[in-house]
Amino acid sequence: MPSLRTIGLWLALVATSAAIAYGLSLAQFPAALLLGPMIAAIAFGVGGSNITVPRPGFLAAQAMIGCLVAHAVTGQIAQTLFEDGPLIVAVVLVTVAVSGLVGWLLTRWRILPGTTAAWGSSPGGASAMVAMAEDFGADPRLVAFMQYVRVAAVVFSASLAARFLMAGTTPGAGAGAGDASAASSVLATLLVAVIGATVALKLRVPAGAQIGPMVLGAVLHATGVARMALPVPILELAYACIGWYVGLRFTRETLRLTFTALPGILTATFAVIALCAGWGFLLTLLLPIDLLTAVLATSPGGLDSVAIIAVGSQADVSFVLAVQTLRLFVVLLTGPLVAKWISRSVPEGATS
Repeated sequence: MPSLRTIGLWLALVATSAAIAYGLSLAQFPAALLLGPMIAAIAFGVGGSNITVPRPGFLAAQAMIGCLVAHAVTGQIAQTLFEDGPLIVAVVLVTVAVSGLVGWLLTRWRILPGTTAAWGSSPGGASAMVAMAEDFGADPRLVAFMQYVRVAAVVFSASLAARFLMAGTTPGAGAGAGDASAASSVLATLLVAVIGATVALKLRVPAGAQIGPMVLGAVLHATGVARMALPVPILELAYACIGWYVGLRFTRETLRLTFTALPGILTATFAVIALCAGWGFLLTLLLPIDLLTAVLATSPGGLDSVAIIAVGSQADVSFVLAVQTLRLFVVLLTGPLVAKWISRSVPEGATS
């Protein structure tokens, strides 16, 4: 049973999150229900609250986001992949290369130790990167802090970009909100979430709790076999859980452990974001897509938060998700190779 202190802290966190999210909604920020809880959770985490989102709750939230994405995916995504496949692959490879370059420079200049910079600057798959980093000798605490600083920075910057690139339009409502009255659609969606997440996690698919329902739901929804719909309260709770999970990772202890490396971490984070944004701008010159879509597609993760922002804005969701999903798998496959390359190519004294 949770203590009265824990219950009180959670009630205070919920109230603070709601207040911040309401203010962001009035300012017409997309994903306000993700951004508000994240800001509140960072304050509570650094303030020493010592509360965390239970892992089953986080996995359930990821599954709901997977279903949200599936609702937005239609047969158009297959057409997008077919028509722009080579360029999408190029976008992914450039983003991964930029991140690897930043990691290499940070290590060579001795801003961060060993291969920690390589793992910490990898654009996506935060939890997977932390797990693999420890296996390859990097400091998992420093990598975790780098990854979640990047996720938070991407959420803030992408939300700002979406806010000012939507030209005053109203952010979109949650996907499926209008269909929530159809009990059969809601039931089908919940079944997709449970079955997709369970199978993907059993198969140890990276980010399986989200990828499983996303793939299964997208196939069923695009082919017309099942209609995807989620009540607004469930979506809002999923948004908040993702925000709380990321925000509460920022604690006094992690700040103390990473204080001396903080300038390097911030340098890596904003360098990757800026370079990816520049690549996104160039992408608008190569493809008939708007700047918001290009920025979200090239932003360095994570998939769940970018998906929420894309669905809540006026971006081309199919293109954004095609790029982000492909990049996630590329990063997970190339992460160990990039880390090994950096450790071997940097002079002996630079990795200590």
